[in-house]
Amino acid sequence: MRYAAIDMGSNAIRLLIADIVDNNGTKSFKKNTLIRVPLRLGDDAFIDHEISDKKADDLVKTMQAFRNLMDVYKVTRYMACATSAMREANNGASLVLRIKKQANINLEIVEGHREASIIYSSHVEQTMDRNKNYLYIDVGGGSTELSVFSEAKMLASKSFNLGTIRILDNQDKDETWEQMMQWLKENLKHHKNIIGIGTGGNINKLFKLSEEKDGTPLTYIKLKTLQGYLNSFSLKDRINVLSLNHDRADVIIPAGDIFLSVMKWGNIKSLYVPKVGMVDGIIQLLLEEED
Repeated sequence: MRYAAIDMGSNAIRLLIADIVDNNGTKSFKKNTLIRVPLRLGDDAFIDHEISDKKADDLVKTMQAFRNLMDVYKVTRYMACATSAMREANNGASLVLRIKKQANINLEIVEGHREASIIYSSHVEQTMDRNKNYLYIDVGGGSTELSVFSEAKMLASKSFNLGTIRILDNQDKDETWEQMMQWLKENLKHHKNIIGIGTGGNINKLFKLSEEKDGTPLTYIKLKTLQGYLNSFSLKDRINVLSLNHDRADVIIPAGDIFLSVMKWGNIKSLYVPKVGMVDGIIQLLLEEED
């Protein structure tokens, strides 16, 4: 049995096809295939508030390809979610209808709070110490989702219109940074020794570049040093010398800035990077809906 998850983000669109494993009634999943298409819908959505005809055509072609792959892999259940860029695009709703008609995929445009709840559906915090306090930090192309956990229970969650594509396009606002700082100070003031859990493609890449062992936290100092190192390279050299993909080499800098800001304001000294994202949360949600 196979399930699929589609995450239509502001920078890239991902398809995860997962094999469902049933172990004496306890279901889990194993990743089979992950495909990432860097469409950058955010460039249109955050500046023009509309997905251009060319991007819309590429989007539909991508979804048709995903539909064909799901059919070939004999996927029995799927969920497709669109986030920040499609939330802000005036033609988002009409694109949902077009995707349904031309690709036969039901796409849901999710609000920020639902996006956060899907991301933490992967329940990474349950593998951590229940006596400690955690802050989920998910940085995407258009938004950053923050969720506070204590004793494995979510206490607060908020989505902010701060993301890597939004910053690159100069569409981030000073007041949003200020709101995020105040929210962190207000919601973390009664908790000591907060541990960060970072998700998203950029923090996964930053962790890999840090050369830390899997399961080891990335410290604030190490991340700040790494950010300085990356900033010492031009965009061209980040691609040619550090071998970063074109669509990663630019967004990784603002991503690092967001993570460092959140860690500083939240007084977070270390960050675990479990390498899960929205697609993992979607598969987990599908599993839980079956139970």
